[in-house]
Order: sequence, then structure tokens, then C-alpha cells
Amino acid sequence: MFANLSDKLEAVFKKLRGAGKLSEKNIRDSMREVRQALLEADVNYKVARDFVKTVEEKAVGTEVLQSIEPGQMIIKIVHDELVTLLGGKAVPLAPIDKTPTVYMLCGLQGSGKTTLAGKIALMAKRKNKKAMVVAADIYRPAAVKQLKVLADSIGVAHFQLDNAKPPEICKEAVKHASKNFVDLVILDTAGRLHIDDELMTELEQIKALVKPDELLLVADSMTGQDAVNVAEQFHKRLSVTGVALTKLDGDSRGGAALSIRHVTGCPIKLASVGEKLADLEPFHPDRLASRILGMGDIVSLVEKAQETVDLKKAEQMQERLLKAQFDFEDFLDQMAQLKKMGPLESVLGMIPGVGKQLKGMTFDEKEIERTTAIIKSMTIAERRNPRLIDGSRKKRIAKGSGNSVQAVNQLINQFFAMQKMFYQMGNRKAFKIPKDWSGLRTT
Repeated sequence: MFANLSDKLEAVFKKLRGAGKLSEKNIRDSMREVRQALLEADVNYKVARDFVKTVEEKAVGTEVLQSIEPGQMIIKIVHDELVTLLGGKAVPLAPIDKTPTVYMLCGLQGSGKTTLAGKIALMAKRKNKKAMVVAADIYRPAAVKQLKVLADSIGVAHFQLDNAKPPEICKEAVKHASKNFVDLVILDTAGRLHIDDELMTELEQIKALVKPDELLLVADSMTGQDAVNVAEQFHKRLSVTGVALTKLDGDSRGGAALSIRHVTGCPIKLASVGEKLADLEPFHPDRLASRILGMGDIVSLVEKAQETVDLKKAEQMQERLLKAQFDFEDFLDQMAQLKKMGPLESVLGMIPGVGKQLKGMTFDEKEIERTTAIIKSMTIAERRNPRLIDGSRKKRIAKGSGNSVQAVNQLINQFFAMQKMFYQMGNRKAFKIPKDWSGLRTT
């Protein structure tokens, strides 16, 4: 989302590094470019103005001017101010410490409330909490059915009440949850314009009846400045306790994420970073600031890996890799685990320094599918010992996977090259390839 902003900020910092020495003039010139970059990213103009003013005041100082690496000092100041702009520190959701705890979702139509309800329910379920989603959107066609399908797909409870108004539905849902020992109730209300007084009054009635522990405004990051205006109006009417930003994986300019906290004073608590129900993260201002400045986000990467990767398997795999004992079955398993972590471009972008190297590169997800198809067309014996694969076997594998013999050859050659590299890494003595690769499984 922030690719364009990141590129422009990087260009500014590059000029400063090239200058060698900082002066008031080149700082002001640079800050003018930073302000322009923020405005082009759809950041609120008052926010951009205040941000640049603060950075400039901190940058023009003796300590900075005499710094050995002044460009790096500017990056640090910008990073720190971005963190402040985004809220300073992560603010968690209300704890699920009573039965039931109630989260209420509100926002415009199409902002992603129903999907977010499913994502929050899944997040709660992974923490061993019993969650229930409530269909309080009776106006949008198929909204009730959509929520039920999402609930069924992740195995959480779903509540609906036919021929009833939303305030009554929410009230009865909380009663039902209390009787059935549900830990978390998530109210999916209908999308509405903040200028629709009748529907806004309905939200006020729901809030008064159920007294939610968390009232989340769901804001679409791709709507830019309008998301900020909407957040401001919803906050005035309902006193929302937090904001959930959706579609942060999109290709929009991302100004809403940088403006909404500053303008409304309301903390951003959640970030939806993908289409899958597992693609939901607590919002961390420092991590987003690092991503914007191209510093990566290794903490989020580690957390994502911990959620999706079997650590015991990973340790075993490390041993097999360094002994050149890994095979195509291991390779298949690793690709499946990597896929769970999300798009490859997104995962690699979290590694510090790698994001810049990826500029202009595209990752063909179909290539991974082709590789998977080739491996799955092999027999178990062939996967465990690729040396068995002769010409006739290659033809069979190519035909079974819908690929060419050349593609099969290429994969096998790449596999042996990778195996050789890891074997060499695991042996500090002079490298010698075993003739029969006896480390491979043969059964």
C-alpha cells in the first residue's frame, strides 16, 4: 500500500545522504518534498503540515548538524514522528475477561465489517475463546447468509433472529450468549452513511442496550481522505473505542492510516492485511512506520512464522538441510507452510533490506503451483530419492502434471543444486558429493 510513499521518502533521504552535511536550507528543501509526498499519499493536509513542522524543528539542531551520519539521523527523526503520528504504541482490544464480552462493529457499507467479524472470531478461537457472530445487518441482501457461511467455515457460533429490528437482535444475542457461556459476541451491524440520521440513531440504540466493551469503527484504508471524515463523524455520534483498518494490503495510497489517529484521537487497534480470515493483526505503529521507511518488520514476520510453522518440524528440517538429507517431500511441506504465511512478496518485504531489492520484481504464484503439480505427480519413492527419476519417469511426471519434460528437468536440477549448497554449508571440510547420496531416504 505504501510503496509510492516509501519510494519518495527514500529519494529524499538519498539526497540528504549525498549532501554529506546538513544545513537548514537542505533540511527545509527536503521537508518540502516530504510534505508533498505525504499529500500525494492522501494524508490529511493539516496532518502533513504539522508532521513536517515537527520533523524540521527537531532536525535543525547542533546534534544533528555535527552527526557523523546526518542522513541516518533524519531517518530516525522521521521514523519516530511517524510512530507518534500513528498513535505511539499498540492499543489492545478490550480483554475477553467476562461472559459475554461484546464487540460491536460499525462503519460504511463495503468497508469490510462482515469479513472482519469472521476474522476477529477466528482470532478469539485461536486463543481458546468461544466466539459467536451476530447478524445485525438486515438491510443488505445476503448479509445474514454471508456471515453464516463465514462462521461455519471457521467453526464458530452464528446468531440470527428473523423479523426483528437490529437493536432487538443484538439484545437477544447477548442474552443467548450469556445462557450458553459464550466468551465473545461480535455484532455485525449494517453499513451506513454518517449523514443518515435514522440509521445512526439505530446504532446509538444498540450501544445503549448492549453496552459493548469494544465499539470498533471499521474503516476502509482505500477510501483515503473520506475515511478520516467518516471516522470523525462516527466518533462524534458514538464515541468509538477503536478503529480497525481494512484492505491494508491494497494498492491505494494509504493516507487514511496515517491521518485517522491524529484527526480523531481514536486508537487504531486492528489491521486487516489480506483476504483470508487469518489475515488480521494487532496494529503496531512502530512496525508500520518501519515498513513505510523500508526497514522491514522482522517482529511481525517472526510472529507470523510462530503462528503457522511447526517449530519441531522446522528444527528437524534444519538438520536434514545441513546433512543434505532433505527431499521433494520436505520441499512440498515447506512450500505449504510458506503459503500459509501469505503472499511471498509480502513475507519477503518484512525482512529488513529485502523490500528495496524487490522493487520492480513480481512473484508468479502460478510458478509455485506448477512446481507443486510436478512434485505431486511423482511417486513416493521418487520424491524421497530423485536419483530414481530417469527419462521415462520424467515423461510420465511431465504428462501427469501438465508440464514439459524440460520443466521437470529444470526443477530436478535446481533441487540438486540447492542440495549441494546446503550440504556445503553443513560441512566446513573440503566438500565432496557422496556418490550415492546415501543421506536420502530410500524407502
